Amino acid sequence: MDLISEIVARAKATRQRIVLPEGTEERTLTAADQVLAEGIAHLIILGNPTKIKEVASKLNLTNIDKAEIIDPENHPKKETYAQLLVELRKSKGMTIEDARQLVLNPLYLGCLIVKNGDADGQLAGAENTTGNVLRPALQIIKTKPGITTVSGAMLLITKHQEFGKNGVVVISDVAVTPVPNAEQLAQIAVCTSHTATAVLGIEKPKVAMLSFSTKGSAKHEAADKVIEATRLAKEMNPELVIDGEMQADAALIPSVGERKAPGSEVAGHADVLVVPSLEVGNIGYKLAERLGDVEAVGPILQGMAQPVNDLSRGCSVSDIYKMIAITANQASCE
Repeated sequence: MDLISEIVARAKATRQRIVLPEGTEERTLTAADQVLAEGIAHLIILGNPTKIKEVASKLNLTNIDKAEIIDPENHPKKETYAQLLVELRKSKGMTIEDARQLVLNPLYLGCLIVKNGDADGQLAGAENTTGNVLRPALQIIKTKPGITTVSGAMLLITKHQEFGKNGVVVISDVAVTPVPNAEQLAQIAVCTSHTATAVLGIEKPKVAMLSFSTKGSAKHEAADKVIEATRLAKEMNPELVIDGEMQADAALIPSVGERKAPGSEVAGHADVLVVPSLEVGNIGYKLAERLGDVEAVGPILQGMAQPVNDLSRGCSVSDIYKMIAITANQASCE
């Protein structure tokens, strides 16, 4: 069974409730139809019911009526969610009048549905910017206790089964925090380990903190940041299997790892790679994708108290289908 099939199978086993705020977006509805047909998740689709049905009919989708469809303009919990938003944002001056307007916005409504316990996660971004998706999520769902940094992980799937978990490695941050400091980098490491468990089913991920140096082979403040981040990550989670600083070849190739970092539990066997900056992560995964025949799946947002994932506006139906299943896996581990 390949990785995506494993992720889908785990999602089917728990049937999490996932909100799709972009209810009339054609790719989203097409992916939702497939998810509903296969019983991967219970979907809550936001939007005008008549328009949703019109789009579904135009696309010959036959399973959308299996979803729960909520009209942001007219549903029985409008006031409940408005009151919840006021309670969450009253310190920022939120009034009930403003809240009643914001709950008409599907991105805000979706986050409130999750926050209120009426859903387990949310996926959006096919027609909204990352900023629009993240803003209500950070205001309403917020980050996990002890976490202040949101990050994005990517699954790198290669035909070389000797790497990571049967050819799959998780790399982050590739999407959110441009230049993390040592504390932020430590949080990213802890969160990425959790992603590896939730999405890949790895019980004890091996986390490599990447640098241009391995165990002091070079001296520079950039390497010092990675060393400090490794120390802080161990403080945050003493059970975390983590090592660094180390170069990518030392992290992935056993013979190189043994030579450059002898005795390391991680070197040569890493399934989680934490890069020192967003620049490195974004460039690195795209080079691997284009030059190395690697399939990149994600990004998967990390650090939120409950799963909220952001799609690229250039995403395909297949991307959305996979991300619904991944969001469901994250939710089942919360």
